[in-house]
Amino acid sequence: MYCTYTDETKASKEQPMELFINNKSGAPIYDQIYNQIKQQIISGALQPDEAMPSIRGLARDLRISVITTKRAYDELEKEGFLYAVPAKGFFVAPKNTELLREETLKKIEAHLTEAVRLSASCGLSREELGEMLELLWED
Repeated sequence: MYCTYTDETKASKEQPMELFINNKSGAPIYDQIYNQIKQQIISGALQPDEAMPSIRGLARDLRISVITTKRAYDELEKEGFLYAVPAKGFFVAPKNTELLREETLKKIEAHLTEAVRLSASCGLSREELGEMLELLWED
């Protein structure tokens, strides 16, 4: 399922928020919403202090439970990507550069762990892997 949100009160140059729900992916729907909104915040597609669709509106448009939408928003708020304003709704939180850096470091660590595992499986030495990384760094 694909859903695009536009706010008629905003300038037309702003990009709408897009969410894709894949019922066949095996991933929980709240997790799909969480990951896509988080990625749009990190990439800058959603700007700081930008209003998010209401929990009920998002649930209605995606044809999912309000509880599912609330869970995604609550997780995003807990991790500092959204903030709530009573009687106004949820908004994109200003970017926490330390949090974003930590997220990126976790991804790099996972990729490097996989590179070490693969290099060991084909007999590549630590030095050879280091040389490969040095060559890639220069590009």
